[in-house]
Amino acid sequence: MRHTISVLVENKFGVLARIAGLFSARGFNIDSLTVGETEDPTVSRMTIVVKGDDRTIDQVKKQLNKLIDIITIKDLTKKDYIDRELVLFKVGFTEKEKAKIAQAIDKAGAQILHRGAKVFLVQMVGPQDKINVLLEQMSSHGIKELTRTGKVAMDKD
Repeated sequence: MRHTISVLVENKFGVLARIAGLFSARGFNIDSLTVGETEDPTVSRMTIVVKGDDRTIDQVKKQLNKLIDIITIKDLTKKDYIDRELVLFKVGFTEKEKAKIAQAIDKAGAQILHRGAKVFLVQMVGPQDKINVLLEQMSSHGIKELTRTGKVAMDKD
């Protein structure tokens, strides 16, 4: 099962390395990791997506709690939360496909940021499943380059 964990940490040098090391030492792969400053510049929020059963994730949370720079940890997986991701990608097209591809991008709620001679540079912000649907549609046209931010999430309470 995929778990989305929100961790508030002190915004200090080396915190990210210690947390990544904790996961690595226990043989866990981090599927997605985002880090950014919060409304308090001394605190950062990490959103970590990792696969594991409930028992394994409980162990990870216990280990994280032992780190000195951790403020709070929330496993959002079973809570009511909202998540988003940003993806930028370039998709190739022929003149014949250009209008059809542009229409599919618009219908998905994405934006064409740049129209090149043979590629569109596209941005989409949304839930990962919707982004994945658009990327699947575009893959047959030739995705030339792609970058994703990883998931950011916040509970509704």
